[in-house]
Amino acid sequence: MKIDLSATWTPSQSEFDLFARISGDDNPIHVDPEFSARTAFGRTVSHGMLIYTKLWGLLIAAQPGIIQTGQTMMFPNPCYTGEPVELSVSGDCPGTLSVCAVRAADGAELLVGETEVA
Repeated sequence: MKIDLSATWTPSQSEFDLFARISGDDNPIHVDPEFSARTAFGRTVSHGMLIYTKLWGLLIAAQPGIIQTGQTMMFPNPCYTGEPVELSVSGDCPGTLSVCAVRAADGAELLVGETEVA
C-alpha cells in the first residue's frame, strides 16, 4: 500500500518541556530559554526525537497497528518554537517510508530519514 501523509505542526515550549519530562532528556538547550539564548542557536531547540514522534504519530493515526522494524534519521537544522513545520511520510507499507520535517518559512530540513515498517 502506498502511503502519502502530510501535516503542519507548530512546536511550542510547553511541548519541549513535556517531552523532556517524559524522555528524561532535560538538556538546557531544549528547556532553558536563558541558557539557550547564549548558545549559537539563540533560543531553545526541539529534541530530535520529538520531531520524529510527531511523524510517527501521523503514521499511526493513518495506519493503526503498524510496527516499526528500523529507522535512520539526520537532523541537519534546528527546530524552534513558534515556527511552523511541514511533516511528511511517504512510501510503501509494509516497506520503507521516507520521513521528513521541513521548516515552512525557509524550507530548511529539520529531520530527514527513513523508517522500515511491517
